[in-house]
Amino acid sequence: MNNKIIRTYLLLFLLLSRALPAQELTWPEITRETRPWTRWWWPGSIVNPADLTAAMEKYSRAGLGGMEVAVIYGVKGQEDKFINYLSPKWMEMFTHTLKEADRLNMGIELANASGWPFGGPWVGPTDACKNINYKTWSLKTGETLNEKIELVQQPLVRPVGERPDITKLKDPISKNGNLQLYALDQIRFEKPLPLQTLMAFSDSGQIADLTGIITSQGKLEWIAPPGNWTLYALFEGWHGKMSERAGPGGEGDVIDHFSGRAIDNYLKHFDTIFKDYDLRSLRGYFNDSYEVDDATGQASWTNDFFYEFNLRRGYELRYNLPALFQKDEPDKNARVLSDYRQTISDLLLEKFTSGWTGWAHKQGKTTRNQAHGSPGNILDLYAAADIPETEGNEIIRFKFASSAANVTGKKYASSEAATWLNEHFLSSLSDVKKAVDLFFIGGINHVFFHGTCFSPQNEPWPGFLFYAAVEFTPSNPFWNDFKGLNSYITRVQSFLQQGMTDNDMLLYFPVFDRYSVYGKGMLEHFDGIGPAFDGTYFKTSAETMIEKGYSYDFVSDLQLKNTLCNESLLQTEGNVYSTLILPGCRYIPIETFTQILRLANDGAKIIFYGNLPENISGWANVEEKTSFFERMKSGINFTATNNPEVLKAAYGKGMILTGNNLEQLLLFAGIEREKMTDQKLAYCRRQTQTGTLYFVTNRGENEFDGWIPLLAAGSSAAIFNPMDGKYGLAKSRASSNGGLEVYTRLNSFESLIINTYDIKPKGNLYDFYDPLSSPNVIKGSWKIEFTEGGPALPPSREIPVPVSWTDLGNEEYKSFSGTARYTINFSRPAGSGDAWLLDLGKVCHSANVTLNGKEIAVLPGPDFRVVISKKLLKANNSLLINVSNLMANRIAWMDKNSIQWKKFYNVNMAAKFKQNSKNGVFDASAWEPVESGLIGPVTLTPVRKVK
Repeated sequence: MNNKIIRTYLLLFLLLSRALPAQELTWPEITRETRPWTRWWWPGSIVNPADLTAAMEKYSRAGLGGMEVAVIYGVKGQEDKFINYLSPKWMEMFTHTLKEADRLNMGIELANASGWPFGGPWVGPTDACKNINYKTWSLKTGETLNEKIELVQQPLVRPVGERPDITKLKDPISKNGNLQLYALDQIRFEKPLPLQTLMAFSDSGQIADLTGIITSQGKLEWIAPPGNWTLYALFEGWHGKMSERAGPGGEGDVIDHFSGRAIDNYLKHFDTIFKDYDLRSLRGYFNDSYEVDDATGQASWTNDFFYEFNLRRGYELRYNLPALFQKDEPDKNARVLSDYRQTISDLLLEKFTSGWTGWAHKQGKTTRNQAHGSPGNILDLYAAADIPETEGNEIIRFKFASSAANVTGKKYASSEAATWLNEHFLSSLSDVKKAVDLFFIGGINHVFFHGTCFSPQNEPWPGFLFYAAVEFTPSNPFWNDFKGLNSYITRVQSFLQQGMTDNDMLLYFPVFDRYSVYGKGMLEHFDGIGPAFDGTYFKTSAETMIEKGYSYDFVSDLQLKNTLCNESLLQTEGNVYSTLILPGCRYIPIETFTQILRLANDGAKIIFYGNLPENISGWANVEEKTSFFERMKSGINFTATNNPEVLKAAYGKGMILTGNNLEQLLLFAGIEREKMTDQKLAYCRRQTQTGTLYFVTNRGENEFDGWIPLLAAGSSAAIFNPMDGKYGLAKSRASSNGGLEVYTRLNSFESLIINTYDIKPKGNLYDFYDPLSSPNVIKGSWKIEFTEGGPALPPSREIPVPVSWTDLGNEEYKSFSGTARYTINFSRPAGSGDAWLLDLGKVCHSANVTLNGKEIAVLPGPDFRVVISKKLLKANNSLLINVSNLMANRIAWMDKNSIQWKKFYNVNMAAKFKQNSKNGVFDASAWEPVESGLIGPVTLTPVRKVK
């Protein structure tokens, strides 16, 4: 029995707890979770029951499945409507939201802070984030230190809003009023810092702990013994980071993420408030990306760090301070720094992330966590939450979150989708669709839009907006077609939330190579594979395998520790893999290397790409561990193979390969790839009890027309089109490698679901069409009526051919953002076939099509073609196309006419690009009109089914 079959059986075994789907061709069940959710900002918590209900009903009709409530800064001029975060009135609004969500069959989550990161006015100095500060002195034989052992924290204030006089502010900051005006990002008050330790190091290797012989006045009573001595005094400081973008009642210090006491005290505040309210329908809590250190300095310390370090690393850090601060010999510097960073990672995982998740679980709630940007192994931090969440626009970045979900068997991996996608008001639904498809390719199956700003129903256009968003709000003209995109996402996710990922390999994340390199500060932050990994075997392997069609998940040291070998396959907590790849690295923990060889001994297939690890990480017992490490490496006896690029070693029941050519290593190991990537088709693959499903999208600029070779085997396959909801059995045939080949066509950036079946389901054939003639341009008089939008509805027009309405003449058309109805009466063209292809040509920027009184399609783009039944096309026809443009033209008109809409505290409306900023705020007054409307040409083509 080969590995592919064994692996499939093991995957199916892991799925046995789920009900076996019926063998019938249909879309999976639609739930709250299959629908997209959105981040729902409450500016200043300016909310009321009536407006909340009205807004949520609109969201529900648009096809959203739920919202994450996130309280942010307020709106100028509406201070009397502010509701303090977590106040009794705020809780009244929140519980109303939960009840309405239940009524509308929607889900609700809550961000566990107003703004981000976790922080607030109830966070006192003891629990606030800390930094490490040190001071040195040099003494020679017989000298004494006359200087006071003291370090005074220098005052610092970093406001986003109006700059205050720090000498007039009270400490702690929660005692001050008008914090919305200042929008403080960071503040440090002048004060002496508490001493953590005073250590003396001689040039001959002697060490003395002087902490206990300092007088209450800070005088050191010590005479230097023979030798040259360097004194290190460590002081605990306050990092001063404030919760960013916080709303009224939420402004305050960010917590110490490395302290169990701090997170416990922080969450107890919620317990105290929540105990009097019914929150049973709240799904869970959210933590935004780790942005504690996007400020001056780093939050690099916690009060009991010396104790935690000794407990975990096995030696006293205070006796190795020169190495910690990179003043010792290079090898020791690297090892002690690595141990320090590993301890930070451990504390962040165990104290903060696991502590927060445990708190939520006691309530029966879930956690959704953005680990990226954290100073630790983000694979473990993602995995410690119920739903790992990513963001951005890079597949490899997404894979850190999805890998954590896959390796540990979590159902969902989510995304903060479309953040800063384009400049404000220039993102179309088509742009969003392309961005969301990239998340799907990266293994994400639970999309959260970024985002939707609550706005009162009577608020003048454009209402309340958020500075870093695609405006998924009813004031955006594309809202009329938003349901079309949401239906597409819902259908895709209904499949991608089934079963489990079917990735072949585990790729080790060599985090200790970065732990050991001093960069911009004491901490190293991780977010995808950044420039620090350029030129490494790790980055090369990650990128090459995606490009060539190989499937993999990242794996951490901790996750490898919990991995077993079963029938020569690697079984993690939640999945099964055929091979482990170790990209060439300098440092690896001795425990990890030992576990890798143990897996090989039990039958696993291991690939060392580039080289075996050079050194073990860490300082404790380094000589003993290094000796053991070298003995283990010497026990791997590589020999030549019939492939000159590959060396092989038998190891117990398993096999170890090494070489510098990754593709040749994978070929020798029998790892197959999905060759569709050669045609610029990208995919995500999952395994279910009925077979294998693929999400496939065409990332190329040209149409794909042909047979897609799949690694998956099966008796048959079906195609599901998530854009229009159509589905049917695919034309398929067996390939020479034992898989299936499926015939399909994919337009540029079009996506399909391909599902293979072990038992052929009943159903009709999925239809593709060939043209029977050249396209027929629909000719006649087009009537344009402006139905919704502003600043005013332009006059209706009759035009001979469709054009951008910005080209129709005066300013009324150029400044209009909204929806226009294009109508035309036409005769059926000559020719006949099985159906007709209606092609709208160029559309700016989304459309809803009605033919002879029947709605036939909502088209968010980028494809504006639809196949229509020949029964719908009569001798004489009426075609109605509602086209919605972007917010850009109306916003530009407002800025040109100095009409105030940027009225928010804090960052107000920041521009994405510098050229669109004026006086630090977004400004569109220099913009030219953006093309809008139906531009065409609109054509009809008779088509026949492909036989």
